[in-house]
Amino acid sequence: MAADPTAAIRSAAARMPDVLEGTSCNQSSFRVGKSAFLYLGPGAKGVGFKAMFKLSKSMPRARELAAREPDRFEVGSTGWVTVRFGADAPLAKSIWQHWLRESYALCSGKA
Repeated sequence: MAADPTAAIRSAAARMPDVLEGTSCNQSSFRVGKSAFLYLGPGAKGVGFKAMFKLSKSMPRARELAAREPDRFEVGSTGWVTVRFGADAPLAKSIWQHWLRESYALCSGKA
C-alpha cells in the first residue's frame, strides 16, 4: 500500500504554533485563531487527494501552474488554491512547504 501523500503536509501544519485541527465536510481543516489556512482531504469522487491553501504572494506562480496543469491546480476567486494529487504523483515538497508557510502567515496575521 502506498504511503499517504498528505501525511507530511498534515504533520507540518499540526506543528505550527497555536494550530487547531478539525473537520469541515469530509476534509481536515487547520486553523490558527478563527481562520483556516489549510484544508486536506480526499479528491473528487474519492479519487486521490486535494489540498487547499490561502495564498497572496504566490498567486502568480499558482496561476502559472493552473494554466499549465488545469486538472491539478485551480485558483479560486478569493485567494484559495486547490491542488489535486495522488500517491503516484504527490504535490512537490518545495511547493507545499512554501505555500503552507505563506497560508499560515496570512491567516495568523504574521504575513
